[in-house]
Amino acid sequence: MPVGIRAGHPTFWQVFGAGSRPALAIHCSLASSKAWAGVAERLSGRTTLTAFDLPGHGRSAAWPGEGDFLSLSAQIAASFIDRPHDLVGHSFGAVVALRLAIAAPEAVRTLTLIEPVLFAAARGSAAWAENLAVMERYRAALAAGDRERAAEVFTGVWGSGVAWGKLPANERAAITERIDLIEAGTPALFEDSGHILAPGALESLGMPVLLIRGARSPAIIEAIAEAVAAWLPDVGVATVPGAAHMLPITHPAETAGLIDVNLDRG
Repeated sequence: MPVGIRAGHPTFWQVFGAGSRPALAIHCSLASSKAWAGVAERLSGRTTLTAFDLPGHGRSAAWPGEGDFLSLSAQIAASFIDRPHDLVGHSFGAVVALRLAIAAPEAVRTLTLIEPVLFAAARGSAAWAENLAVMERYRAALAAGDRERAAEVFTGVWGSGVAWGKLPANERAAITERIDLIEAGTPALFEDSGHILAPGALESLGMPVLLIRGARSPAIIEAIAEAVAAWLPDVGVATVPGAAHMLPITHPAETAGLIDVNLDRG
């Protein structure tokens, strides 16, 4: 489990499996590379999967608060790719994966996007307004200095579906400690700072793409998936019954199975 300088940032990563296909997985906000353990175990015979901790997450160094969080994350991800990879991302990590795929499509063999939170793709919809209302409650708590309440509001929508009070105390503490990292992703998710929605960007992705969402996820996830899928040349969309936003952790078998299907397409 090495730690090294990646794109100028001290970064922790780990490697799962010993399969013939190199893969890279990018986790969601407030999680870490260990979120992929269950999925990677089920793909271990087919992939050698590298997963790294985003800046400020897990065992990587703190986010310095300067520059664009999406750009740094994509640059770190790119540093692991020396030949075509199967690329997988979840939530914010899926937006990073999209940014990387647009920048270097020749480096991506297949692209699996699990609940991408590119909110800008659903701008103007009813789901967009609902999501803004949630974020206003989260930011009000954060502004009042009540970080735990902010974490509770945020994970109530973007968590695993388990009530805040039923999460282990150490998990609640870890989420609360890092809750302000959500703001680091705001330009990318709400304003499309990565220009993923620019004319011709999504249309340029010729590799097989699979969009995966949970049946119990917020409505804006379906709106995003529909908007993104409309521009992709080779895309499939799958829904995992009973799953909420954190399906790589809560439903690793189903998630791995769907990734495996997309690998076949590549």
